Amino acid sequence: MASQRALFCSSLGVAACIFIFVSLQVADELSGYERASLPGGRRVRPRADGESLGGPRADDAGRPRPRPRHGSRVVSREAQLEAGDARYPVLVWWTPLTGEAGKLARCPGVPGDCFFTVDRSYRRHSMARAFLFYGTDFSAWDLPLPRQRSHDWALFHEESPKNNYVLFWPQTAALFNHTATFSRRSDLPLTLQFVESTKALMSHRLLVGAAKKSRLRRPAPAGRGLAAVAYVQSDCEPPSDRDAFVRELSAYIDVDSYGRCLHNRDLPGPLTDPSAMEAEGFLSLLASYKFVLALENALCDDYVTEKLWRPLAVGAVPVYRGSPSARDWLPDPERSAVIVSDFPSPKELASFLLSLDADDTLYDDYRRWKLEGRVRNARLLTALSRRSWGVNDPAQDNFIDAFECTVCARVWENEERHRQGLPRREWSADPAALSCPAPAPFRPALSEPGGAAAGAEARLRRSGRQRSAAPPQPGSVVREFWLPMHRQSAREAEALHALVRRNRNYTEAQFYARAMRGKA
Repeated sequence: MASQRALFCSSLGVAACIFIFVSLQVADELSGYERASLPGGRRVRPRADGESLGGPRADDAGRPRPRPRHGSRVVSREAQLEAGDARYPVLVWWTPLTGEAGKLARCPGVPGDCFFTVDRSYRRHSMARAFLFYGTDFSAWDLPLPRQRSHDWALFHEESPKNNYVLFWPQTAALFNHTATFSRRSDLPLTLQFVESTKALMSHRLLVGAAKKSRLRRPAPAGRGLAAVAYVQSDCEPPSDRDAFVRELSAYIDVDSYGRCLHNRDLPGPLTDPSAMEAEGFLSLLASYKFVLALENALCDDYVTEKLWRPLAVGAVPVYRGSPSARDWLPDPERSAVIVSDFPSPKELASFLLSLDADDTLYDDYRRWKLEGRVRNARLLTALSRRSWGVNDPAQDNFIDAFECTVCARVWENEERHRQGLPRREWSADPAALSCPAPAPFRPALSEPGGAAAGAEARLRRSGRQRSAAPPQPGSVVREFWLPMHRQSAREAEALHALVRRNRNYTEAQFYARAMRGKA
């Protein structure tokens, strides 16, 4: 394989090298993410930029989670089907997300059971009806081909587009019948995957009063010398170019950066472990700050992660840069977060944050919804009330169960139509469910001598905070890394679509030859 990669790099040029480098980097990043443990000791699905909160299938000791009081029901987790068994539609997890070799499940409102398995040998079963893919692990040259007309393809992808850009093109979306993504336009939207409930959002358990936060801003011993703004991020230089934005912002307002990215302040010892991100001590630390930078790694509609919801839950005000449609989901669309795009530059944003920092009454206007215990967003309330799955709630299905049941119900609809002599119903994924703009470098306003980076360093020296590592040229990582990766993914999507339409298996080498050369 190494020699094959080298051959491609030498013959197909820089683009192939970039792709390989990107693949290795993504693999390295994912290896650091916490993975869920499922029955049988399977190691599966990487978590997103933060912790994915779909709800575990097993507890920390590996015990199966309690059966939900409503929703789907597992008939058997050790089921096997004989070759001629026509009682149950077979749904194969082509990417083995669940780790279950054979599960017979009954879904609400469905006339029969569905058989779910990660065993690829069932692709040849006479009742094979759907193939399920987990987006991060989707491989463009490892697909269940040839594809029969009765074979639906279903995609589950709740994570960042940067994990697998090839999915985010219309040519790829056209291959799928059913989707569960962060977009509201999915068949099963996962937009609110990090929202446990309105009760959790409104909780005062960790709430710190504005006056106390102001006192904590004072130097020791009167306070703790906290900055107005906290930034906690260890996934550095992503496609959104958030670190370049933070460098510019830091020229005009103090920012305590606890993560590996732009690090200038250390976390207390017990909180340095990444698994402590949901620990009480870490959440209490965030709650002590007036503002928390909530900066997504990609700027896609409806891609709203724990970056936004965690500060809201602990009673800090998020300074949000991410989904252009984030206001659609805020507990108070007008005053619960400060939206970066509302300001012409980081300088004006910093000026506004400083005005709130100086006036506790104005600051608390952005927490009024929480202080009064009233979510003011009908869209958010409606979406949560209609959600068919729960977050960290053993009494409900998790979003993987709900996805399986979505596909199961649609497969059974066609089984019933076939028995009634009716034509098969065809489903097609909405391309908008797999859509995200290309990465774009953050363009700083070089309004201080030496630029924002120099201004930020000067501010750090004045404040006595640690100096962060020397930054790369603003936007360089996006221009030299993420944009080439994105452009390459467009060629790969074209190649994928063309090769799948031939409906016969192909090799990795054939795939890259098509993607790099634009021809068979």
